[in-house]
Amino acid sequence: MKRWTRWQDWVAVAAGLYAALASSWTTPRTGATISMMVVLGILMIAAGVWSLAMPGMVSMEWAVAVIGALLFLSPWFGSFAGSAGPAWTAWICGAVGVIAGLWALAPAEKAHHAMPGGHRAAHA
Repeated sequence: MKRWTRWQDWVAVAAGLYAALASSWTTPRTGATISMMVVLGILMIAAGVWSLAMPGMVSMEWAVAVIGALLFLSPWFGSFAGSAGPAWTAWICGAVGVIAGLWALAPAEKAHHAMPGGHRAAHA
C-alpha cells in the first residue's frame, strides 16, 4: 500500500481534529472537557498521520483504536457525561476512531507483509 492513501487513517485524523477543535464551540467548556478532548484528539491525529506515513506499521492502527476507545470513555472519566455537546462529540469521534483503527488492521497487516525483504526482515 502506498503512503498517504489509506482512507481509514484519514477518517481517524478527521475525527481527532474535530474532537480537538470541538472543545472551542461546545458548551460547557470545563477544564476536563477541554483538556481531555484536545489531548486525545491530538493523539489520534498524530497516530493517524504516523500510520499514513508508514502504512505497514500495524501498531499504529491499534494505537488509533485505543485512543478512540479512551476518547469514547472520556465523558465518564472527565465527569462531563451530563453535558450533551461535549459528551456526544467524544462518543461519536471516539467510536469513529475505534472503527477506523480496527478497519485498517487488515490493510496494515497486508502492507507489513509486503515490505521489502518480507515479514522476517521487518522483525530482524
